[in-house]
Amino acid sequence: MASGNTDTRPLSPHLQVWRWHPTMLSSILHRVSGIGNYLGAIALTVWLVLLATGAEGAVEILTTGSLAWLTRIGLILLTWSASYHFLNGLRHLIWDAGKGFDPKGSNQRSVIIIALSIVLPAVIWFFALTGGAS
Repeated sequence: MASGNTDTRPLSPHLQVWRWHPTMLSSILHRVSGIGNYLGAIALTVWLVLLATGAEGAVEILTTGSLAWLTRIGLILLTWSASYHFLNGLRHLIWDAGKGFDPKGSNQRSVIIIALSIVLPAVIWFFALTGGAS
C-alpha cells in the first residue's frame, strides 16, 4: 500500500466483513473442537491420575457425587468435539487430495458434517446410557 493512500479497508478479512456461510462455521468449529480435544485430554488425564493415586473420594465426587452432572456434560461435549474434529478432518484429507473445493458442495458438506457431529454422539450416548438396544 502506497503512502498517502486513504483506503480504509481492512488489510485482512475479519469475521465482521465476511457473510457467514457453513464452510466458515465449519472452519471455526474445527479450531474450537481441536481446543476442546486438548482440554478433554487434560481432564481425562487428571481423572486417571486421581484414580491411579488412590484418590477414590475425588473420583467418586466426579462420577457419582455432586459433580457427576458436570462430568457427564463434559464427556458429552468431548464426544461431540472428537466426532466433529474426526469428521471434518476426513474432509481436510479429501481437500489435501485436491478434491471438494467447489463452494456449493463445500457448504453442503459442512452442513452434513455439522449434523453428523450431533447425531453420532447422540447415538453413542444413547447406547451408553441405555445399555444398548436390549
